[in-house]
Amino acid sequence: MRCLCLVLGFVATSAAADHPDILGVQLKQVGTAWNIAVTVLHPDTGWDHYVDGWEVLDATGNRLGYRLLHHPHVEEQPFTRSLNGLPLPEGTQEVFVRAHCSVDGWSTAPFRVELRR
Repeated sequence: MRCLCLVLGFVATSAAADHPDILGVQLKQVGTAWNIAVTVLHPDTGWDHYVDGWEVLDATGNRLGYRLLHHPHVEEQPFTRSLNGLPLPEGTQEVFVRAHCSVDGWSTAPFRVELRR
């Protein structure tokens, strides 16, 4: 019975995690930089639990850009926010985006986007 209780406790804990989901990413090249718009879904509850930012990574996990989100989006789900003028290193063919929750941390799987020039 002890083992069964531990397993049930683990399932309940992992089900309670509300990692943000990236629903879509749009990239547009403007001159030598890129504008990026990210759509995120997350059950924000208020200042105590909300998506507080997202980042753009290269294929090796280096941060290329970060968008700080200044407030919860309780009544606006999903929501889209942009980061403009992001310089990307020459030869970049893909980027990965992940969002951060103030309670549950980073989204579980980065969202892959192929660049089209």
